[in-house]
Parts: sequence; structure tokens; C-alpha cells
Amino acid sequence: MNDSRTPAARATAGTIGLLRNPVKNYDWGSHTAIATLTGRPSPAERPEAEMWFGTHPSGSSSVLRDGTWHSLADAVAADPVAELGPETVERFGSRLPYLLKLIAVDLPLSLQVHPSREQAEEGFARGTYVDPFPKPELICALTPFTALAGFRPPGEAAALIGGLGLPALEPIVAPLAAGDTSAALRALVEWPKEGRAELLDAIARAASADGGPDHELVVRLAGIHPEDPACLAPLFLRRHDLRPGEAIFLGAGVLHCYLSGFGVEIMGGSDNVLRAGLTGKPMDVEELLRVTDPSVPALRIEPQDGLYRTPAPEFRLGTAVPGPGLVLRGGPPRILLCTAGEVEGGGHTLRPGESVFVPASYGPIELSGSGTLFWAEPGTN
Repeated sequence: MNDSRTPAARATAGTIGLLRNPVKNYDWGSHTAIATLTGRPSPAERPEAEMWFGTHPSGSSSVLRDGTWHSLADAVAADPVAELGPETVERFGSRLPYLLKLIAVDLPLSLQVHPSREQAEEGFARGTYVDPFPKPELICALTPFTALAGFRPPGEAAALIGGLGLPALEPIVAPLAAGDTSAALRALVEWPKEGRAELLDAIARAASADGGPDHELVVRLAGIHPEDPACLAPLFLRRHDLRPGEAIFLGAGVLHCYLSGFGVEIMGGSDNVLRAGLTGKPMDVEELLRVTDPSVPALRIEPQDGLYRTPAPEFRLGTAVPGPGLVLRGGPPRILLCTAGEVEGGGHTLRPGESVFVPASYGPIELSGSGTLFWAEPGTN
């Protein structure tokens, strides 16, 4: 392997280092949440949706070693065994299998779903996906966080949508009443473009008259996307209102949409997304319907011994207030992120928004402090 690092960089491979992390400026982001947490001027000039911690090709972190900043992706590629450990390399190859994020949602994201590993590999081979990897996700709330994820029972969704009293929605209501959620989803995403504005106006007026929290979300989405029938998503999908520290896991096939809030997200390192609405981006209807599985729910994940364990082999998320001392065993490659107070470990003091990369070869790390710490590591499944 061609190693373009300086001799100093090679000498410090496998040592713990501070991270410098890219911020993604998407329209749905917040002008205040990430800026305030990281101690930068707030409000920010542009909406800040995500801060990325990891080696993703679209935005790798940089790691500080021996007084010099290096691309973390390049460091991992140059010495994967030292950085990731032999076990991770054997399981996932020479890549960090997860991406950690701070995510700040002021406007709803698109309605979307992600393929399984087998679907991603097969779809990548035929040119449908941009990479051969799955994209499972876990979101842990730092503030109250609202998401739509996983389908309601079809009869319940039929009653809610039918309760709007709009005969025009019968192509959606009828298959739901018959228990066929997939057919109802097809009717939603293939809704004729003609007359959409009038339909959405009628939906918004009917939902506003109801006044329930799910109907209020329909009205909100119709105001943002005034010609998109996917504004009915709050009546199709389950609403999850997370309090700080609560988390949900979204596996392959789970249709979902983040609506509001600030949290720590961890996911598989993939860009494979299929959209079902609430967006101006293209939709692949047939692939969407092939991948979406109405029977798979979003999972509430409770931390056990400080770890949010999920079915995803790519990652797990840990959290703690270290107190007088917390020791994380050596072995897996970790990213440590402070979200409140101060946390000390490995010769570094982390303050809110600050992070370090702990390579697999570093060994155990002892942590202390009164701050809140999150850490990412590969899963065990």
C-alpha cells in the first residue's frame, strides 16, 4: 500500500487524537443547536443540519497527531490494523463501519427508507445504489425529538385517513382497510399530479378541524409541501416523541422521517437512500416498494450498562457521565464525543462538541469527569 503520510504521521499511527469535524449545511437544519453546543457564534449564518464524526468519503474528520492535522480516512486506509484492529478489519474490511453525527432538525426531512445488506449489494451490482453497504440508524435524543417511523396497523391507518372524510382518498383507504399497506403506499407515491394542490388544501382543512397531534403534523407538512400527498405520513406511520436519552433504531425496510429536535445519531457508513415523498429529489418507486417492509417496526432501544445495543453489526452507541472513573476496554476503534460539561481521558479534556478518535491499538482508556460522554464503536452481532 502506498503510504503518503509524513514520517511523523506514521510514527503516531495508532495514537489517540483530537478530531476536527465537518458541518453539513442542509436547509432543514438549525441555525443554533450545533453552533451553541460547540461554542461557536449563534445563530449561524447558514442552517447547520449535521456534524459528522468518522471517515465517510463525503466528509471525513481530521485527527490531530504530533501537532499536525491528518485526514482520519487517510490514516485508517494507511494502517487499518493499527487504527481499526484485526477483528474490525476481518469483519468490515479497511473501513470504519459506522458514522457518528450530531443532527439538528428544524424542518422535516424527506420520507425515506434504506436497503438491507443483501439488497444493497445486489442493487450496487446493477447500478441502483451508490455503495454496497446497508444504512441502519439509531437516533438518541439530546432534546425532545419527534420522528415518524414504522407503519401503523393498516386498519388503524385506514380509520385515521378515512376519518378525514375525503372520498378522493379512497384509493389509499381501501387497500389499507383490506390490510394491504404496500398497495396503499403505491397509491400515495404514484398519486396523479393533476389536482394535487386542491387535494392538499382539502386534506389540510380536514386535518385542522380534527386538532389532534397527528393531524397537526399533517397540517404542518402540507404547509411545507403543498402538493405532496405524503403529508399524510403522520396518519400512516407511528409517531415517536423521544425525551433526552431515549433512542429508536431504524433497520432496513423501515419507512421514516425525522420531524424536529436535536440528537446524537449513529449509522452504517452508507449513502443508500430511497425517498417516498416530502422532497423535491427523484424517487425510484419500484425499488422503494421492493425495499419497504411494512411489517418491520422501529425499535425503542433502552441503554444497558450504558450501551444502546441494536441488531446492527456495524455499530453500537455508549453513553455515560464518567464520575470518578470509567474504563473502556481496548480493542474496538472508538470515537468519543462530549455533549455537556467536561470529560477527561487519554491526556485530553473534552468540552461540549469536542471529540477524539481512539484507535484499536491504543488499549484501555480511563475516563473521568462530570460531563456527558457518548462513544461509538462497532457492534458485536
